[in-house]
Amino acid sequence: MSLAIAGMGWVTPLGRSVDSVWEQLLHGHEASATTISEQFGDRDYSVFRVPESAMAGVAHPRLRRASAISRFAAAAGLDALHAAGINLDSQNAERTALIFAISNGGVIYTKRFYRDVVEAGAQSASPLLFPETVFNAPASHLAAILGITGATYTLVGDGAVGLLAIKMAEDLMANEALDHCLVVGTEEVDWLLCDAYRRWRLLRLQPPIEPFSEQHLGMILSEGAGAILLGREGPLIIECAHPGGYFTKRGEAEEILKRILGDLSQTEIDLVIASANGTFVDQAERRALKQAIPRTLVYTAKPSLGESAGAAGLWQVILGAQALRSAELPPVLHADPAVRLWLSLARTPVANARRAIVLSCGVNQQAAGLRLAVG
Repeated sequence: MSLAIAGMGWVTPLGRSVDSVWEQLLHGHEASATTISEQFGDRDYSVFRVPESAMAGVAHPRLRRASAISRFAAAAGLDALHAAGINLDSQNAERTALIFAISNGGVIYTKRFYRDVVEAGAQSASPLLFPETVFNAPASHLAAILGITGATYTLVGDGAVGLLAIKMAEDLMANEALDHCLVVGTEEVDWLLCDAYRRWRLLRLQPPIEPFSEQHLGMILSEGAGAILLGREGPLIIECAHPGGYFTKRGEAEEILKRILGDLSQTEIDLVIASANGTFVDQAERRALKQAIPRTLVYTAKPSLGESAGAAGLWQVILGAQALRSAELPPVLHADPAVRLWLSLARTPVANARRAIVLSCGVNQQAAGLRLAVG
């Protein structure tokens, strides 16, 4: 079943608003890195944070004590509904489902909660902090703000989880009792998270990210949210959401990606939005693309926006939708021209582009994809 994109919301380190962020990417802008530290740690890490100015006007009683991850999600979700011209009331809220894509969850409040327990004992555990430590906290906040009392789900995964959430939305929308499904991916960054990814040898200490490099220099974590309101009619269509697969070893990722590309490229493909982030993912995608669709334009925004994990898949779908809508691709920053892929190394017109593949491979054994088309 095909789904249409009715509206989109975007909260990124380059700011908030789909059109604004897209215009910055077209002009080759990239997020400014912020250094974060921890009094109990001996390393500093560079991350891409959402500027405070981007969250202006996002106010609701439920969000006063909420962590950043929930505030980003609420902003993106509300923006997507606004872009679609939909104001949920008690009647159409019942006909709207909500699916969240989460990777690391509310790590900031989780750290605060358990630090209090370690320092002062179990009796110090805060009942105000605990609800923010669970993975479905952002979904509960947004559902309450919107008045959604029906189907609300939270999927937990890696960078591919956003595309899997869209696949789940496709299944839900087979129910004619639903008119729309709002899919939101969100992420926040913290020193503890950076330290964990460094120990897994996935983190780069300083920008820039160099996509498709042979050296696997690592990724820069970022925060924000992406939201896509799905309906049944619209100018941009998700023709096929591929369930992808899981790999137990990094070397298996390439085969899954080739299968995804083979299934999605049964019709002519004009461009690919890849998930290259400076890790082993780059080479798996590079080899799969060269074998499956070697002469198709490839773009990745992670050198500009960083690796947003839970939000990454939705960001990629927004990028693909914007590329088809505006008939242009931004430049891939810091890419090595010697890489034998058809990278968009400069701002590139794609005037006749009709279809795009979004390819997503996470660092924790998930891969998925989907195909976008102009309706």
